Amino acid sequence: MRKWEENVRRVVPYTPGEQPKKERMIKLNTNENPYPPAPEVAKLLQSFDVTQLRRYPDPSIGDLIREIAAFYQVEPEQVFAGVGSDDVLAMIFLTFFNSKLPVLFPDITYSFYDVWARLLGVAYETVPLDERFLIRAQDYNRPCGGVIFPNPNAPTGELLPLETVETIIRQNQDVIVVVDEAYIDFGGKSALPLIDRYDNLLVVQTFSKSRSLAGSRIGYAFGSRKLIRYLNDVKYSFNSYTLDRLSIAIGACAIRDRAYFEETTQKVIAAREWTKQELSRLGFVFGDSMSNFIFATHPQIPAVQLFEDLKKADIYVRHFQQPERIQNYLRISIGTMEEMQELISFLQQYKQ
Repeated sequence: MRKWEENVRRVVPYTPGEQPKKERMIKLNTNENPYPPAPEVAKLLQSFDVTQLRRYPDPSIGDLIREIAAFYQVEPEQVFAGVGSDDVLAMIFLTFFNSKLPVLFPDITYSFYDVWARLLGVAYETVPLDERFLIRAQDYNRPCGGVIFPNPNAPTGELLPLETVETIIRQNQDVIVVVDEAYIDFGGKSALPLIDRYDNLLVVQTFSKSRSLAGSRIGYAFGSRKLIRYLNDVKYSFNSYTLDRLSIAIGACAIRDRAYFEETTQKVIAAREWTKQELSRLGFVFGDSMSNFIFATHPQIPAVQLFEDLKKADIYVRHFQQPERIQNYLRISIGTMEEMQELISFLQQYKQ
């Protein structure tokens, strides 16, 4: 080992879902929305003045934040935006998780949490889900340096009732509690109304899932004015210009189209519920997902084998090697109804 390698900060990185480049495939592995962004986004791209790109973007991301605030009926000072919810969550870790006590999050959850914790030297403990892959509020009722969990959880898709979410927040009013709501628009009730009741709460959402803009990387958080000020202080000390001009314009355009947003989310929900029925008929076992994916296992078919055979048929789903408890599960994103019908057709023939 060279001398300089002794000072390298080393971490086991997050592993993103595979991004195959094929013209003909069914891509159900990264929880992307199967529908295009709002129609006005296409018009904006056609008319966008590229000469604007020679100038830095607005560091305050004002145009987009005002549109987000208007849509959700909060004040702009209660909104923070960044380069996807990953950027927003990383800023939260950097800003608020500085206690000597461990930050708590589920043992089966979004696998970026422990990556950020190790990278930033944040103490953490994982809290086991119960036998049904559910978060138990009582498990988070102890001294800690903060709490973060997705709702619905990923990769399980299980949704906590808002009453349970509030119990976790109420039990931890001396630390920051983060509710990661990347999938909330597919059937859940947001914790957003609680930000005026609890000044230690941050609610994080994204344009990547329900607004079909995973390729533009836009995420945002809601919280008290004080929490948002603290986040902005760290952002300006780290990278003043996060979102680019084009993404700001696209995001502001997309969020104004409420009708299209509601139409496409309902299509995803309908395809999810149909797929649940069909998977159940074929003997698969899964929880009652309220996200845009289903986390399923089959008692007779090894998940690794099915994962590989689906890939050979150009149908991509997600398989996680760790933790051991979920090795026999596949996470299946919800595509169009036609794509889900093709998946079920493959599985039906596969079982025979």
